[in-house]
Amino acid sequence: MDSKAYNAGLAELREVRDEIKPLERQLAKLHAERDKRVVELGAYEKAKADRLATSAGLSVIDVVALVPSLGPQGLASEPAKAAPSDSPEDRTGPQAAAQPIKEPAGTLAPDLGAAERPSASSEVTEQPDDGEHQDQALSADVDVAALPVALSPELLAPATVEPEGAQERELPSIPDGAEGDRWIYAEPNLTSKRPNFKQATRQMAFLDTATGVLVWQAGTVTVDLGRASVAEILTAVYATVPADVERIYITAGDPWHQNAARHQWLKDAVAEWLNGPLPEGWQVESSRGKDRQAGHLVHPRNPVGRWQRGPDQHTEIRSVGEWFDPAGADPATVRAAFVELWKALRRHWDDVVLMGSPSQTGRDLWSRTIPAKAGAKWADGYPVMSQEIRGLLHATAGQGRTELISPPRVPERVPGWYEVDRTFAYAKHTWSSGVGVPQRVTAAAFASMSEKEQADALFSPSHWQVRVTIPKDWNHVGLLPAPAPGERSWHYPYEGGRTFVTWAGGAEVNLALRNPIQPWRIEILDGLLWEKGDPLKGWSNKLKDAWQSLRALGEIHGDERQRQAARLASRAVRAILLYGIGTFAQRPRITTGSLELGAGGEVPEIPDGARLTGISDTHVTWERNAGFARDQYAHPEWAAGVWSAARAALLSAGTGTKDPATGKPVKAGALHLPAGSILAFRTDAIYSSVRPEWPYQGEPGDYLLKGAMSWEQTTPTTDEEFYVLQDFGRQALEAEGQ
Repeated sequence: MDSKAYNAGLAELREVRDEIKPLERQLAKLHAERDKRVVELGAYEKAKADRLATSAGLSVIDVVALVPSLGPQGLASEPAKAAPSDSPEDRTGPQAAAQPIKEPAGTLAPDLGAAERPSASSEVTEQPDDGEHQDQALSADVDVAALPVALSPELLAPATVEPEGAQERELPSIPDGAEGDRWIYAEPNLTSKRPNFKQATRQMAFLDTATGVLVWQAGTVTVDLGRASVAEILTAVYATVPADVERIYITAGDPWHQNAARHQWLKDAVAEWLNGPLPEGWQVESSRGKDRQAGHLVHPRNPVGRWQRGPDQHTEIRSVGEWFDPAGADPATVRAAFVELWKALRRHWDDVVLMGSPSQTGRDLWSRTIPAKAGAKWADGYPVMSQEIRGLLHATAGQGRTELISPPRVPERVPGWYEVDRTFAYAKHTWSSGVGVPQRVTAAAFASMSEKEQADALFSPSHWQVRVTIPKDWNHVGLLPAPAPGERSWHYPYEGGRTFVTWAGGAEVNLALRNPIQPWRIEILDGLLWEKGDPLKGWSNKLKDAWQSLRALGEIHGDERQRQAARLASRAVRAILLYGIGTFAQRPRITTGSLELGAGGEVPEIPDGARLTGISDTHVTWERNAGFARDQYAHPEWAAGVWSAARAALLSAGTGTKDPATGKPVKAGALHLPAGSILAFRTDAIYSSVRPEWPYQGEPGDYLLKGAMSWEQTTPTTDEEFYVLQDFGRQALEAEGQ
């Protein structure tokens, strides 16, 4: 197939897609009608979930989600949900009690960019480059005395544009007065200290369940897995490898999805696979040393199954997808990638041990960078914030920006499709973080500050409750996250003249005030202000060095398998940093379990406080929110600061280069593309209808072109359509380079 035939095939495929669209809309109407009838029939006092499921073509768990009264005891009071969440981000735990927003309490933030920003009607020019500090929108060297401040006592009008559908949820606030002041403390006898032990090393095996190829330290064999059930995998693997192999990574085959066609949700298929029959002598793991991390993790794509045989033999089956996409690599190459990863990390950590997941590994490696020298600052450990502050940050500090921008905000047909993604982005935003117990800055306290003190506060590690007003003639993407309907979901208001209340990190507040188009009006209602420190810098720099060395090895090694292994290992380093930062957020602890169905298929009673998450032919699975544990490594203030800085840089950031024609710094980000050209955001990626021409030097934070189609496209309106274009764009760019 040549390029001409490929492009012609894409055009034909788009025609098929356009034919499917009206059928999908009709199918959605039928699904809504079916669900309505299930709810009506479920009200009958003798209704049974299994009979309704058979008649409706649904699983029992789907019926219970629509009619909770048909589930086990304790579910009747739970609101119906359309689907169980696939993301741990959606699992909300105990949050700080929401307080009414005090409308008159705001103090206008200083306009930090008026001296260097063009007027709204003039041509947009580049701002002076603040270097590394500008990328995180934090700087200790800003000439704040020269920045004009315009404080206004008048109250802002309520929101003039309301979101469609359900009402936005209200974010928590810090209580007024002494009650709120009592939140500002560190948990007693709980600090992040350097460990004085080395993690236990666990032997690993790597298995392709599609081919049966099994690789471990002693060699490679091909085993007969049958249908690759849990029982067949455990039997085949431990008939071949010694019992001290405690971790089996699945490199290909995804056996937990083998019955996905029978379920509406992938989690149900995964739960069915994890809870399948076991070989004689095996059982689901009940405890595992001090960490007691037993039982299964039911994740739709990267589940973790834990079993034991007798008191001493323990094993895990995990997906290597937690670490990286193997991209077709065979088990031997995947194992080589883990070896290269260990070697690269070993140069910085003598006691490195690769744990089960990148998040566990990342946090363990970070803990070994805590100052150990007596007398060094924080050698006694970093204090952990109060449960109230941790709960507030959990509820008000979101992660990466995910947004699909559809017509009428953008045209129904666009001239092209381009994807740019920030390389190793979080490594760019770890040089400064908040440490110690925060200072609370109320609206009154902020108003009493001098202009310099206000600017210093906004440029420090901080988290602010703000009232935001968007300029009336604003015509670009939204800048600040705001609470959307639903749990833990965010959207980005963009409508000119709109006013809303939200929480945002200092990096984003600064971006709203200093953006290259037009300043937004920001009123400070409340805030938390931390001392500047660098608890993540040393850890991040070591990971960055390992990442760079592995990328270089992936280019220069003489053996293709080793080059591929090094490239995969470099992606694993990225996962260690990315998910390691996520572990600091300390979400509420979720425990899972399973119970066998009764002899007649009756659903057993699940534990108090648990909710049903899946039903198979033999088992039910449940999960329970156990709230926030006393975790010595819980630092949501660090995760929130990195996430805020990364979201701000997605809109505008320096590139470290200058335009050779003008000598001005080159900026990158969505605000440096034409209004109406942004089609989507996905964490560190921007999707646009025009091709970004930003320099790429392979450094953390640089934008890499990953997909490109220079011909007209239909604008995606659903996630499914988005992912189709994403795949096509990457294939087209690869073909373009051949």
